[in-house]
Amino acid sequence: MKSTKIIYWITTILFAGFMIFTAIPNPQGDAFIISLGYPKYFIPFISVAKILGSIAILIPAFKKIKEWAYAGLFFDLVAASYSLIQVNGFDPSMSIIGIVIAIGITSYIYNGKMYTKNAKDEVVEFVPPSEKVKKSVQGTTKYKKLKLTT
Repeated sequence: MKSTKIIYWITTILFAGFMIFTAIPNPQGDAFIISLGYPKYFIPFISVAKILGSIAILIPAFKKIKEWAYAGLFFDLVAASYSLIQVNGFDPSMSIIGIVIAIGITSYIYNGKMYTKNAKDEVVEFVPPSEKVKKSVQGTTKYKKLKLTT
């Protein structure tokens, strides 16, 4: 479990750091995004989205928000790769995006390992509405409980 945490946090910090770094506005980056055909008003929008997504993957709570954040950040990287290839053609220096995507995928996989490992060991008691069996015992109502394991 210790190695899982170490790998998760290193890859997550690297991935979030890269995304935050690319979200910081600068004249050279803005000119590059505009050269790809995106309007100028798109730059602050995508910057804020990257920062919020990076913060979301760093917070160890809110599983669904974290899933959406990973998806959004991957869509951003895939769209950036596609835009670069369409406008400038393939360039070997673009392999850095592949490395960042690999780090992000590793972070996502280890996120799943960290936050779902304990769920396999738990026994959950669940009474579905269709399975409720009412038994009247001296004025009380009891339900049949089903034990489900994950």
